[in-house]
Amino acid sequence: RFDGRARAQRCQRNYRNKEKNMTKYDAIIIGAGHNGLTNAAYLAKAGLNVLVVEKNEYIGGAAVTREMHDGWFYSSCSYVCSMMRQSIHRDLNLTKHGLVLVPYLGTVVFADNGDTMVSYNSEEAEYNQLRRRSPHDADAMFRFQADLARYAQLIRKTLLRTPPDPTSFRPRDIKELLWLAKEFWSLGEKELYEYIRFFTMSAADFLDDYFEDDLIKAAMASPGVIGTALGVYSPGSAYILLHHVMGDVDGNIGAWGLARGGMGAISHAIASALTEHGGEIRTNAGVDKITVKNGKAVGVVLDNGDELHADIVVSNMDAKRTFTQCMDKNDLPPGIYDKAKNFKIRGSSGKVNIALSGLPKFNNVPDNRYINRGGQGFVGSMETMERAYDCWKHGRWSEDPFIESVIPSAWDPTVAPPGQHWMSNFVQYCPPVLADGPWTPEKRDAFGQTVINKIERYSPGFKDLIVHMEVRTPHEIEAEVGLTEGNIFQGELTIDQLLFNRPFPGYAQYRMPIKNMYMCGSSTHPGGGVSSACGANAAREILIDLKRPNTVPEDDFYDE
Repeated sequence: RFDGRARAQRCQRNYRNKEKNMTKYDAIIIGAGHNGLTNAAYLAKAGLNVLVVEKNEYIGGAAVTREMHDGWFYSSCSYVCSMMRQSIHRDLNLTKHGLVLVPYLGTVVFADNGDTMVSYNSEEAEYNQLRRRSPHDADAMFRFQADLARYAQLIRKTLLRTPPDPTSFRPRDIKELLWLAKEFWSLGEKELYEYIRFFTMSAADFLDDYFEDDLIKAAMASPGVIGTALGVYSPGSAYILLHHVMGDVDGNIGAWGLARGGMGAISHAIASALTEHGGEIRTNAGVDKITVKNGKAVGVVLDNGDELHADIVVSNMDAKRTFTQCMDKNDLPPGIYDKAKNFKIRGSSGKVNIALSGLPKFNNVPDNRYINRGGQGFVGSMETMERAYDCWKHGRWSEDPFIESVIPSAWDPTVAPPGQHWMSNFVQYCPPVLADGPWTPEKRDAFGQTVINKIERYSPGFKDLIVHMEVRTPHEIEAEVGLTEGNIFQGELTIDQLLFNRPFPGYAQYRMPIKNMYMCGSSTHPGGGVSSACGANAAREILIDLKRPNTVPEDDFYDE
């Protein structure tokens, strides 16, 4: 029987112990997050001599699983998967390398007054649940899902494509612009107007077009604020809704899934594919500086002073960290440093991982295995979520936050001891900088206690089940993972930072202003989420520049 945890441990030891006496590489990739590993895997598959350097002793970046308490394995940052491109999954044969993704079941949402609403994957069961609250909204849900699916279908087609440069006259860019125009025009005149309107709307305004019931609206709005420094009433938050429904698991469009063995299983599977093609991973190898000579990137200097040389350098770090912390300002063309400095990358999220001695019971929730194996959304109401955002704007966390929870151990026995459980809690909002001074361990623990107190309101006795907790504010996420301000998307997913504007206008095609330097992280198109798309897209562009055969597959979605 496959044990994702055991495989991950074996791979981890292999990566730490593997050493090669190589001083010059074809490519050095900075950061062993899933995009960096994907980029390296495709470059190695094309025959390049590739090295991935990682500052931590473990790989995975934010897609990581670690034993944080005896017998409990936390996915410390990212916790669910949907946007992983299935063509990459198949092309790298990640199943052979141990990756198993399973859709997780419905979600229970909790209102301020204690009301609950169960969301089912079954269309009939979902309709009946909604009808109990609002017959109007039950019927409107079909229209809502159809509209979102139609909008998502267009965006899905761009995920494994390089954005065109709208100022370029190169045939490739013109062809891509014409393709985009054709796809947009295929929506039809009415839908095209609605689509443009959708990109500029708040989640709340968009949902008002469909629903009446506040709890239904709050449940549908919650994906529009996850990981972003926007509130449900902020213009632009409607698009974030789309970002969270454009993925798929096992061909089920819009579904979310869990990785057996934790999210680290994704990173370890990609890393296994990388090493199969001859790539190398070096941990405990943080990069102090990207070396530039005569306007060309020629390697990196590690934190320990070691110098590594390569023909190309690929950064999997976010744009702000890459250009303002790991490069000499004098090596950059005029204006690039300021663009990176002003890149919108505001942290807004916290994470609380909890080891439990048993499965918690929630008020007003039917006791059946289907619901117990799903997730919990402590949304409260539209006003509650907006007030939590107001607290963030003023440099404090809310005493009544929005929490999205899931208990993976309810179906995956590899992440917790028998009969015990691990609960992942993603929290909006949590400021990267507090109004009353820097984060301290005492403030971090107080933030964690706020999360526990809210869950206890809906699950009396929850506190008695707690065996261990790991609390992560943006401060911990940045310090350990390297995500600036703890922003999980490596930059806001607002319209000014999408497609050919990501990360900066003129540099959206993964080539950076320094020759032989590229970016492959979520600061590039298509943005955040465990998709591997950024890494694969960057690899394709690198291979084009090197005049090597392309090893990156085209997307093979079948949703038309």
